[in-house]
Amino acid sequence: MTSMGKTRRMMSLGLCGVALTAALAAPAHAVPTTAEPRRPAPAQGLPGGAAGGRTAADRAETAYGRVPGWRLKETGTEVRFRGLAAVGRADAWVAGSDGTVLRTADGGRSWRNVSPPGAAELEFRDIEAFDARRAVVLAIGEGEASRILRTADGGATWNETFRNDDPRAFYDCVTFFDSRNGLALSDPVDGAYRILSTGDGGRSWRVLPGAGMPAALPGEAGFAASGQCLVSAGPSDVWLATGGGATGRVLHSPDRGLNWTVAESTIPAGDPARGVFGLAFRDRTHGLAVGGDYRAGQASPRAGAVTSDGGRTWRQAHTPPAGYRSGVTWLPHSRSAALAVGPGGTDLTTDGGLTWRTVDNGSYDTVDCAPDLGCWASGEKGRVARLEPRGRVS
Repeated sequence: MTSMGKTRRMMSLGLCGVALTAALAAPAHAVPTTAEPRRPAPAQGLPGGAAGGRTAADRAETAYGRVPGWRLKETGTEVRFRGLAAVGRADAWVAGSDGTVLRTADGGRSWRNVSPPGAAELEFRDIEAFDARRAVVLAIGEGEASRILRTADGGATWNETFRNDDPRAFYDCVTFFDSRNGLALSDPVDGAYRILSTGDGGRSWRVLPGAGMPAALPGEAGFAASGQCLVSAGPSDVWLATGGGATGRVLHSPDRGLNWTVAESTIPAGDPARGVFGLAFRDRTHGLAVGGDYRAGQASPRAGAVTSDGGRTWRQAHTPPAGYRSGVTWLPHSRSAALAVGPGGTDLTTDGGLTWRTVDNGSYDTVDCAPDLGCWASGEKGRVARLEPRGRVS
């Protein structure tokens, strides 16, 4: 087992359209995370349109309100939710420690515990949902602790579809290209990352050939921190984030995991607690990387990077996130706005990841958005929140 796997075990023990883009871009005060929404300060100088015309900010005022913020949704548990799948504004799934899976169908007003029977000893770190009924959840750990389970009836029943039988493997993340084709990532085995593949929606899995996978660096592995160390965009492109080695790297495959190329990010590594923790791609060329040093009190001065060539090269953010960030997502239908989250807060970019500013100081591990502008975040102590516009509480 790599030192990164030991680090993960320590972590587990203690450790939206143009209108939405313009709304978030308002240079207002930090967005509050509250159980009840506060009245936002008036926005000034909203960017996005030509003088004299109807600007993106005007559309935001009409369609979504000017300063959205996280609205906490009571889950009734203290579980840490590092797995999150946003289906829409009404529907979302979260997965976390103690084998816990919850889902909501009413925007977070109530949650149904749909945890798989007998899973209390499992550590769920990623969940991918296709709709309100179908989802795949990944448990991490050495050997048989790494498992994949699937439901097709909203969590009423679960089937275990993969159990790792190699004590050298440690699975971190899962991603899907569509409702049938997906991949799961293991830390290096025999010096190279191992990839599982499914072509039937997670009902069965097979290990892909490793001939097209570059060698891993000494001490390098993935971080099972947010379900975003393996992400996809379009029908066949997938990216893999690494840390712990000499440099934080991003690997890319254009053919669903058969062949890979590798590029260095600008996010520092060189320690089991440092590297690239989360990735997000809005298409096959434009991507964001976040990370840093997850240890409390440790500086993460270069926690963000961007690419515009599919991950072949990465640029350091001019103004990176304020600290370590484990999760990142593009806002729906936006070409320039995204959110990054971590235990130290939420940061917003409105220029494609070049500059970030902190808009919330609440603790979250991961973040995800659905096409209908339903954006969710989750993290420690049962924290789950939805991004809310002004005046909307449904």
